[in-house]
Amino acid sequence: MLLNLPLKLKSLLPYIALLSVSIIYGASYVVAKGVMPNIIGPSGFIMLRAVGAAVLFWIILLMRWELPAKKDILRLAVCGMFGVAVNQLFFFNGLNLTSAMNSSIIITTNPIMVLIIAALFLGEKITLRKGVGVILGFIGAILLIWLGSQNKDAGTSIRGDLFILINSMSYAIYLVTVKPLMSRYRPLTVIAWVFLFGMLYVIPFGYSQFTEVDWSALNGVQFRSIAFVVLFATFGVYLLNVYALKSVSPSVVSSFIYLQPVMAGIFSWIFFSLGTYSKVAPDFSWGMVGATGLIFIGVWLVSRKKVKLLEP
Repeated sequence: MLLNLPLKLKSLLPYIALLSVSIIYGASYVVAKGVMPNIIGPSGFIMLRAVGAAVLFWIILLMRWELPAKKDILRLAVCGMFGVAVNQLFFFNGLNLTSAMNSSIIITTNPIMVLIIAALFLGEKITLRKGVGVILGFIGAILLIWLGSQNKDAGTSIRGDLFILINSMSYAIYLVTVKPLMSRYRPLTVIAWVFLFGMLYVIPFGYSQFTEVDWSALNGVQFRSIAFVVLFATFGVYLLNVYALKSVSPSVVSSFIYLQPVMAGIFSWIFFSLGTYSKVAPDFSWGMVGATGLIFIGVWLVSRKKVKLLEP
């Protein structure tokens, strides 16, 4: 069906997919915190996400079977570790300890992490401009973490913020590692195998919390919240990301991540105003604005590409 779309529209589809990811993730920060940890613990939630998404991906994959080469199994296993297990375990445990806004802002360091990982493992050169961007981004992240620790009423913590920072680095490793597989296999094949390995990694960490959930006591809002995180914020966004990664570079995928604080802020205010999910007003201060600005400037310096002017 996509083959019948105009060429211009087809070229925009990866960017539309990435925009959709930012919107879904922005909502999921607030929705997930609404059910953690009273309804389900963060590690148990991750087990539910990983198992649920893996089952959905494999149901679809079995309809259009594709077996990866033996030489790529190890790379898929590494992708499963960093793209699902480490990434999601640190993200949800961090989100459980800190605010949705802090989480979404710290996540924007991902393009900087991608640059560092690409430089270490792919030999990508870090120019002076990008180096300054890395420094400014990390100063902003550290400042934001420190500011969050000063305001106990905002529901933030240094430990939670650091967990989100580790999550950002883990996802950067995943983006760099999974990219070569995109040219060899369909996106669905890659993500199904990534989640298969990721599911195996997270079950030992989340099984105990998962079995403690009283499923019969869930109300409609809580059930829909969990379903949203599993179906949309896991199954949907990973599929959209690998689809986009088929056509664009890891740095482009990661650069869209700086839309997430905007979306998280919008949904935080909406849900707080409606009295659902968020019972704490989003915390904004000039210090947070300054720290966020440093992160965004750092990301811009890292992601910006030189424009070559045509000779008249």
